[in-house]
Amino acid sequence: SMQRAAAPALPEIGQAKVLRHYLRLSQETLGSDLNVEIGQGTCTMKYIPRINEMLIRNPRMTELHPLQDVDSVQGMLEIFHNLDLAMREISGMDAFSFQPSSGTQALLAMASIVRAYHDSRGEGEQRDEIITTIFSHPSQAATAAVKGYKIITLHPDEDGFPDLEKLKNAVSERTAGFVVANPEDTGIYNHRIREFTDVVHAAGGICYYDQANANGLLGITRAKEAGFDMCFFNLHKTFAAPHMCGGPATGALGVTDALKPFLPGPLVDREADGHYVLKQQGDLSIGKVRSFHGVAQTVLRSYAWILSLGAEGLKEVAQVAVLNNNYLYHKILQIRGASAPYIKGRRLEQVRYSWKQLTDETGVTTEDITRRMCDFGLHYWTSHHPYIVPQPFTLEPTESYSKEDLDEYIHALEHISHEAYTNPEIVKSAPHSSTVHRNDESSLDDPKQWCITWRAYLKKTSPELQTQSQA
Repeated sequence: SMQRAAAPALPEIGQAKVLRHYLRLSQETLGSDLNVEIGQGTCTMKYIPRINEMLIRNPRMTELHPLQDVDSVQGMLEIFHNLDLAMREISGMDAFSFQPSSGTQALLAMASIVRAYHDSRGEGEQRDEIITTIFSHPSQAATAAVKGYKIITLHPDEDGFPDLEKLKNAVSERTAGFVVANPEDTGIYNHRIREFTDVVHAAGGICYYDQANANGLLGITRAKEAGFDMCFFNLHKTFAAPHMCGGPATGALGVTDALKPFLPGPLVDREADGHYVLKQQGDLSIGKVRSFHGVAQTVLRSYAWILSLGAEGLKEVAQVAVLNNNYLYHKILQIRGASAPYIKGRRLEQVRYSWKQLTDETGVTTEDITRRMCDFGLHYWTSHHPYIVPQPFTLEPTESYSKEDLDEYIHALEHISHEAYTNPEIVKSAPHSSTVHRNDESSLDDPKQWCITWRAYLKKTSPELQTQSQA
């Protein structure tokens, strides 16, 4: 009954023409294979070893199904288990779940664990506040707010670091937890972080750590010694799996023994005879945060990357990332119109810079420079909103790029700065030789025009659907 009565009206196009079309599209795509990809600061865009891509394309991986019997997937469960052990060593935590499919979902899971922990102690209603910092990622406050928490935001002290005295004044019997990125999204590392976690613990709160910006910390410092009860790493950033444009990623969520009963399950466990099983969590678990167990391909890539480097190699990753970043930092501060607000001296693995001086003197904005960088075949990112740093741009060179790569990027910024001061219209009207063009961005600031799904778009553009919706 489902058989077509007539052939579908598909376009008749020769294979060669189709191939040429998609090859041309591929040549218009920017990425770490084609250009110096340091312009997506806070997202740790690094080179992905191609041998690891070959691993996940092996039929033994591509033909896996999440509903297979555990006896038939012992090899993959062993990899999940061994990566768990490696992440424990890297962080000092006691157990990991690879179920969250992003850093933000890991943050939501951690906020859920905070809620479940205090509920289990009869303090859920009393402890209704989460403390964070202004330069931490907005997802930290957003996910805690989704769980019903009131958000208290700490601003920096006169030296640019999170204000410890303000934290002491903020904690109380209502404090449920403290969530922070360290280094923050500015690249500033709070060297007094243990004092912060001690203050929160003394008030009865849980401390959880956004380690999306961990590329400068591997093998050097750990969440445990900083006093955190939970942390997450983005396998699709720090551990050399593709970022995937919001696709199959993994926010690896680690906890101490005290919070292990609250983790989303199931967890991979190794029995005495060496057999691997998926062990369900108990009644205290927050429940599943996504379907099945996690993205096996991302887990395999990260596990292979860690094994290929070893402990010393991971530490070298962090050292080179910090070296590259501080070289870039030193050079960019010499460009006319550029600055790096707040602390002076070294940053960690990234920096949130500012073009405020350039904008004040030329009228050229950081969004204009974004488009002009397209003409150089380079990617450049401003910042997530809100723009706490005026006219921001955020760069993270990682360990993947050579001095020559960084110099290429620096020379492009120097050239654009010179244009801004001598012929600003070239920058303001960019791009000129790119496959992209200037878009009307006015709708981005109007929630009434936002259409997250195709169905939402139809509702907002179809008079008939608008009438039905109103009815």
